[in-house]
Amino acid sequence: MFDDRYALAHKLYPYARVADQDRPQPVRHPVVVVGGGPIGVATALDLGQQGIPVLVLDDHEGIGMGSRAICFAKRSLEIADRYGCGAPMLEKGIVWNLGKVFHHDRKVFEFNLLPEQGHKYPAFINLQQPYFEGFMIDRLRALQAEGAPIEIRGKNRVDAAEVKGDHVVLDVMTPDGPYSVEADWLVACDGANSPLRSMLGHSFAGKVFEDSFLIADIRMTGDVTFPTERWFWFEPSHGEGASLLLHRQPDDIWRVDFQIGWDVDRKEELKEVNIRRRLDAFLDGIDYDLIWSSIYTFQCKRMERFRHGPVFFAGDAAHQVSPFGARGANSGMQDVDNLGWKLGLVIAGKAPERLLDSYSEERVYGADENILNSTRSTDFITPKSEISKIFRDAVLTLAGKAAFARPLVNSGRLSVPCVYDGLSLNGPDALAGAPERSRVGAPLVDAPVEGGWLLDRLGGAFQLLTIDAEAPQVLEFDGITVTRVALSAAGHPELAERYLGSATSAVYLMRPDQHVAARWDSFDVDAVAAAVKTATARG
Repeated sequence: MFDDRYALAHKLYPYARVADQDRPQPVRHPVVVVGGGPIGVATALDLGQQGIPVLVLDDHEGIGMGSRAICFAKRSLEIADRYGCGAPMLEKGIVWNLGKVFHHDRKVFEFNLLPEQGHKYPAFINLQQPYFEGFMIDRLRALQAEGAPIEIRGKNRVDAAEVKGDHVVLDVMTPDGPYSVEADWLVACDGANSPLRSMLGHSFAGKVFEDSFLIADIRMTGDVTFPTERWFWFEPSHGEGASLLLHRQPDDIWRVDFQIGWDVDRKEELKEVNIRRRLDAFLDGIDYDLIWSSIYTFQCKRMERFRHGPVFFAGDAAHQVSPFGARGANSGMQDVDNLGWKLGLVIAGKAPERLLDSYSEERVYGADENILNSTRSTDFITPKSEISKIFRDAVLTLAGKAAFARPLVNSGRLSVPCVYDGLSLNGPDALAGAPERSRVGAPLVDAPVEGGWLLDRLGGAFQLLTIDAEAPQVLEFDGITVTRVALSAAGHPELAERYLGSATSAVYLMRPDQHVAARWDSFDVDAVAAAVKTATARG
C-alpha cells in the first residue's frame, strides 16, 4: 500500500489513527498543507503562530536521509527566526561569507558575501537539510505544547484532490485504509514532482538542463587544509568533472559536487568504487569516509500561477531552479513568508480575498528572478557551444588580472531576497535621499539598535518604523492594527546608513513579512491609511 519514496533519517511523526477516519462525512479544516518537508512545516509554523488551525498531511513519517539542501541564506534564517527556530540553526550551522573561484589550479578571485558588520545573521550557513527540518519540527512540537492548533499526520498520502467551489476535497490513504477530508484552503508543498499539481491538471513549463552532478558527502580523516569557505573550480586540473564545488557542513562533513556530464550511466557512477576514484583524484592522499552520495539533474520551471482558487502552490511544487546559487529551499521559505500573513488576514476577515492574488503576483516575480539568475549561472558553468566556452575561459583568464571582469564570472549567483519592485501592494516611496536597499518592496535590512537587533523588533504584523520622527503609538485602519516602533539614529550609524541616507528622519510602513510597504520623511495619517489600504488590497 505504501512504497516509501526515500529512507528516513528520523521518524518524527509516526502514523496514528485519528477521529477524522471514523467520521461518516469528511471533516472540514480551515487550512490543509500537503507535504511535511521544510516548506510545508514552515507554512504550519507561520499559520499556527497566528492561531489558525492547520493540518499537515505527509506520505512519510519524518525526515529523509541525505544532506540534500545545505546552503541556507540570511533571509531564510531571518524568517526562521520569526518562527522561533533561527537560533538553533545558527548554532549548529557552519557560518561562511567568503568564496573563492579557481580555473584549473589557479585562483581567479575571491568574494565576501557580507563584508559589512551589524547583522544578527550571516550571509549563509551550511546546514544539512535534516537538521534544518528537525529544528522546525522541534519548534512545531513546542508550539503544540503551548496550545497552537497545528496537527501533522504521517503516512497520510493524498491520492486525489477535487476543487468544489470554495473548498477542496482530498482523498487520503493510510495504513488503515482511505478516508477523506475537506479544506477551506489547500497549500501544496509536495515537492518538485508535486502529485497535487498533476491531480489538479496544472502545467509546469520550463527547461531541463542536460548535465548531471554527482554529490558526495565525506568525512575527512587525514590532514585537512580546506578552510570554511565556498571553493569552486572550473575545469579542475585533476580532470574529475567539468566543474567542482567544495563546502564544509556540520559534524566534520564536507560536500563535494562533481559535474560529470549528461551522457553517463547513473548506476555505474553511483558505485562506490567510481565515486572514490573521483574523490581520490581530487583529495590527493587525504583519507576520508564516504557518508552519502547521489546524482541529480535539474530543471528551471515554474507554474503560470501559484494560486488557483482555494489552492496555493509553494516551494518546488510551484517553481524549480538549478542548485547553483542555493535558490531552491531559500525561495520556498520566501513563498511561505509571503503567503502566511495574507492568508491569515483573509481568514480573520480583515482583508478581501483578492489579497491572495498578490501571493502569486509577488512570488511569480521572485521565481522569474531566480530562474533568470539560475539559468545564467548554468550557461556560464556549462557552456552550450564552443564559442560560449571560449568566452567563458577568456573571462576567467581576465578575472585573475582585471577587476572589471570579475562580475562576469558566474559560479552561481548566490540567493538574495526578492525586492517586489513596482508591484500592486506597494505604496509611495516618498523619502528623498533614502538608501535604495531599503526602498519600497524590499525586505528588512537588519541593523543594531538599542537593546538588540532591528530584526527582533519587526515582523508578524503591520508596523510603523519611525526614525527620529513623531507618530501615534497605535493606529487602527478598518480592523488592521498598526503599532509604532520608535527609534533614533543617534549613536546608531548602521541604522542611519541603511534607512536614512541623507534624510534626517523617516517613517516606514512595514508589512507583517518585514517588507517595506511605503516610506516618507514624516508621519501623515492619511498617507499611512492609504498605504495600509493598498498593502491589504483594499484599494
